Amino acid sequence: MSPQYNDMMQDLLVKLLLGEATPEEQATVQAWIAASEENNRIFLQTKKLWEESRQLAATRPIDVDAAWLRMQQRLQPKDTAPVVPVKKAFNYSWLRIAALFIVLAGGIWWALSTQQEGAEPVRSLALQTTTQPISDTLPDGSIVTLNKASRINYPSKFSGNTRAIALQGEAFFDVAPNKDQPFVITVNDVTVRVVGTSFNIRSEGSKTEVIVETGIVQVMRHNKVVELKPKEKIVVQPQDSVLQKEAVADQLHNYYRTKEFVCDNTPLWKLVEVLNEAYGSNIVIGRNSLRNLPLNTTFYNEPLDNILTVISATFDIEVVRKDDAIVLQ
Repeated sequence: MSPQYNDMMQDLLVKLLLGEATPEEQATVQAWIAASEENNRIFLQTKKLWEESRQLAATRPIDVDAAWLRMQQRLQPKDTAPVVPVKKAFNYSWLRIAALFIVLAGGIWWALSTQQEGAEPVRSLALQTTTQPISDTLPDGSIVTLNKASRINYPSKFSGNTRAIALQGEAFFDVAPNKDQPFVITVNDVTVRVVGTSFNIRSEGSKTEVIVETGIVQVMRHNKVVELKPKEKIVVQPQDSVLQKEAVADQLHNYYRTKEFVCDNTPLWKLVEVLNEAYGSNIVIGRNSLRNLPLNTTFYNEPLDNILTVISATFDIEVVRKDDAIVLQ
């Protein structure tokens, strides 16, 4: 493992333990931990040192300069000149002192440095989209299609007991079968576990939706587990205490992958919601009586104006453009 990568992981692990890591950085750390048993061991050891340092800091005064000097002497090669203590002005809380000097300089450095020399490093990779969906193949042969404004973090090589992925946004996974190494995806506070199957995951804020196309998918949260089969889905909200699955009524979730809007007795409000997302539009339903009108048709890669024309003709409603809004009335 390269020194540059060691430094990066040191920084990210400390930020995670301090509670200062961004969602993107949290996903990077989660993917790195899951990349190998060795990484998981390092994390657990670092976390243990962190917890011990908090207890120590709560019961004893910390001499920052002395601690820093001891750590420098510990890390310094034996054939170099001795370290001369330099007084520094520190204005950190005991929490940051404990993290930076006890955990970072000590536990993390030592743990990362003890990894096998010469072994090819397992790097943390990321696949990210902006305005267009993309598809790619993961190291195990699984295929992922990311919707726009989405991101996954994953290791350059899957090792250990699982194939771990961290997701932000929305993605469709066609997972290569491997019973000995389940595919595990972390999104928000939900964990999705599969062996070989295809399914869609969408996170919107703190809400998570999982829809299964083939195979069986386990969805886990707070020690609760539910199994989803084809044409079943689950929507998990932060306040939910029960995991409740339901039948999938349409295939609109596939639009970014298939370029199709498949409506099967689909209420107008739901199609409008997806159209706004897909086209970046601002379609508004002007009357509540129109919201649940059912639509049965398929639009394939159609311009938005064509779709609006069909909706207008089907329900005999008017399409009015007002400023940046398209009003159905």
